[in-house]
Amino acid sequence: MTYAIETYQLTKEFIPARSLYQLILHPFQKEKPTLAINNINLQIRRGELFCLVGPNGAGKTTLLKILSCLILPTKGKAEVAGYDILREEEKVKAAIGLVSGDERSFYWRLTLRQNLYFFAALYNLSTLQAKKKIEELTSLLEITSQLDKRFQECSTGIKQRLAIVRSLLNNPQVLFMDEPTKSLDYTTARNLRNFIKERLVKEQRKTIVFTTHNLSEVENFAQRIAIMYQGEVKACGTLKDLSDKINSPKATMKEIYAQITNNGGS
Repeated sequence: MTYAIETYQLTKEFIPARSLYQLILHPFQKEKPTLAINNINLQIRRGELFCLVGPNGAGKTTLLKILSCLILPTKGKAEVAGYDILREEEKVKAAIGLVSGDERSFYWRLTLRQNLYFFAALYNLSTLQAKKKIEELTSLLEITSQLDKRFQECSTGIKQRLAIVRSLLNNPQVLFMDEPTKSLDYTTARNLRNFIKERLVKEQRKTIVFTTHNLSEVENFAQRIAIMYQGEVKACGTLKDLSDKINSPKATMKEIYAQITNNGGS
């Protein structure tokens, strides 16, 4: 298997919610669907650090939710780690990890250690396996000294590192990271990017799909970049590929994004 992720014409439409007033006034009126992503075709290699960039509402989170089997596509298909997201949902879920920039699924009154043991149990890890994995990963992310603190007492940076530890408990082949640096200060965000690039990709050969709306963040970070705008992938390639596309070899990511989206991706 050459690719860790392949998508084919992946599309998602949402029906807008209607207010009670609208339902009473026009009970049989059909709402026009909102197109969240449209005909997404991507091939992401094994062991690749791949970034999706675009503003809020571009479709980045929707795409990750579909690939993580959290929501169904309206049409199209995709494979993650060689498994079909529709026919082999459980195998996909066992092969991936997911990190969100707005992590709300931890138990705030429990310690970090208690949280991790709880989620390790959900992954069917034995107590011994969980202990070994938690010690290894918390040491790797330098949060061992924080393990007996309650989650609610920890800084945003520690919470984000905890989310990464949890996502790695099942040793996933593919890691989806949805704006993981959004709430972090400059130094913490830089350290997190270095950890992802050096430890997860170079050393452990994991496939990382990382989303951000911070265009400058990806310039010296991503191996390849997909530019998303209004639910579509307008361009995809290395930074050099994208700068060549606009005939400007020294262009910044902000300049590339502005020109490609203003030209409709052509």
